[in-house]
Amino acid sequence: MEINLKGKRALITGGSRGIGRAIAETLSAAGCEVAINYLRNKAAAEKTSQGLKKPALLLKANVGKDEEVEQMFETIKKEWGGLEIVVNNAASGVMKPPLELTHHHWQWTLDINSWALLAIAQKAVPLMKKGGTMIAISSLGATRAIPNYTLVGASKAALESVVRHLAQALASQNINVNAISAGVVDTDALKHFSNRDALLKNAKQKTPAGRVVDPQDVANVALFLCSDLARMIHGATITVDGGYSIVA
Repeated sequence: MEINLKGKRALITGGSRGIGRAIAETLSAAGCEVAINYLRNKAAAEKTSQGLKKPALLLKANVGKDEEVEQMFETIKKEWGGLEIVVNNAASGVMKPPLELTHHHWQWTLDINSWALLAIAQKAVPLMKKGGTMIAISSLGATRAIPNYTLVGASKAALESVVRHLAQALASQNINVNAISAGVVDTDALKHFSNRDALLKNAKQKTPAGRVVDPQDVANVALFLCSDLARMIHGATITVDGGYSIVA
């Protein structure tokens, strides 16, 4: 079944690489106009934009900082006037054992990975005059203990909770808010893990589907959630992991 998003406009945070890039490409292929938020790598954002059906609106901003989120939405309002889709994908975090973490590490990680969804929603909702879709990208670390993943896991758990509360608050405005919890995905983010190769090998062996998740797997679910087919899905966290999390 073909999903047509022609006439819709989507903001994808962290949209220049990995999962964000796959989602940008997939939504664009379905006819959606795309705005790509990035933090540092403008070249990657430009490269992603060049591969879309229509060049993207490029927005440099640290989504963990309110003033930069506000500036980003001022540009969206000026260029587009409205918005139908938000994909909260940008993430960061400190990878250390729990006893080595500081309050600064906590603030940095939680601001970008959790608070950002609330800050973005507060700016996006007034632009979603006819309703819309919000999707947050989470991870299995929200519910599972992973070495050195303490803060990122906590931030993803908080993110999923924010999704549920936003869904309850916004459903009456025809705005769907959901999360996608991705399994082990081989992206640049895994470079922060010293045991990356072992992690990928272990995930492949334990995944019933026989392979790790790739960014397109996540993008396909995002496309579904942006369509009318998902209009009665509110506050859900959909797991995309090839069955990894159901194996003891």
